[in-house]
Amino acid sequence: MWYFNSPLMVFGEGALSELAMIEGKRAFIVTDANIARLGYVDMVGQQLRAAGLEYQVFAEVEPDPSLETVKRGAEQMRQFAPDWIIGLGGGSSMDAAKAMWVLYEHPEMVPEEINPIVPLKLREKARLITIPTTSGTGAEASWGIVLTDPKEGRKLALGSRENMADMAIVDPVFAATLPAQITADTGMDALTHAVEGYTSTWRNDFCDGLCLVATKLVFTYLPRAVTDGSDMGAREKMHNAASIAGLGFGNSMAALAHAMAHSLGAVFHTPHGRAVGLFLPYTVEFVGDVMAARYADLARFVDISGATTQQPARLLADHIRDLAERIKQPLSLQKAGITLEQFEARLPKLVANAESDATLVVSMRIPDSAELERLYRYAFVGTPVDF
Repeated sequence: MWYFNSPLMVFGEGALSELAMIEGKRAFIVTDANIARLGYVDMVGQQLRAAGLEYQVFAEVEPDPSLETVKRGAEQMRQFAPDWIIGLGGGSSMDAAKAMWVLYEHPEMVPEEINPIVPLKLREKARLITIPTTSGTGAEASWGIVLTDPKEGRKLALGSRENMADMAIVDPVFAATLPAQITADTGMDALTHAVEGYTSTWRNDFCDGLCLVATKLVFTYLPRAVTDGSDMGAREKMHNAASIAGLGFGNSMAALAHAMAHSLGAVFHTPHGRAVGLFLPYTVEFVGDVMAARYADLARFVDISGATTQQPARLLADHIRDLAERIKQPLSLQKAGITLEQFEARLPKLVANAESDATLVVSMRIPDSAELERLYRYAFVGTPVDF
């Protein structure tokens, strides 16, 4: 037995106007300072006022939100007593909103306690709306929560099916002005979600089609969105791809590339999408023949020439590298700006973090400590995996 969870998905141009239709008294917007400066909070606020709601803004979410930020936001939430919570921004803001919501409903809890086993019984005080402003994390459509413990120097993979948003508003207007670098970073995140969701041990019939379609959308439209940010057709397709991949991997699971990237992000603060995209071809090669049939499916679905060859993992990995090069994404840790001295000094921490990451256990081939170290070393210099 398995489950498939999804918010109500409102997507396409003009989707934001759905906010004017909600019923309630107060909304609490969780976002970051840059989103507020761009005027996106004002756009949301205009719709909330049309619905007759008061609103308050918490614009203090940082990249890789910390446990303390979540606690601080939840306290302000309790003082305002909203009946709607809105996560507006990238994955950091939406994940923070999910965690704050849990603590708002359960003041006795700490963020580290949010897990799929403990019943949360949410929605007694508020419901959640997620509005992505980047096209990659899929956090609007998934129940995972990634927070950072700065004291331990690691990321925590938390979440419960109960903290899935009630509604996700996927309006490409928010992605229209994304810089090329962020478009590329977040696009590689969406691709990694789709590929890993299709090949994890928790893959299932309900998610397979979503992951295949999202993979094809990214390969087709990401280069266009990066090259010409004014191409609203490509923007809309990428915004949809991110949410579709979020539904896919959110109901199956991300895997090894995410475990390695979560560790890298906590240690070197590499942007999440850039990190998972960097590791993806190496982890595809490492899993290799164990998932040969699935990698062949992906290769055929995105019309990769030679998809009937005997090495579909290598073929798919090469295609991922080609996409990364086209959109100027780093394919090694060296090219991501990490020096050899820094890498060697933090390598034990990188391995230890990855080994404790929840996504590691659903990889179809789980590396031991020595193999994880080799994977990081191969990714540091950019050598295709041959073991």
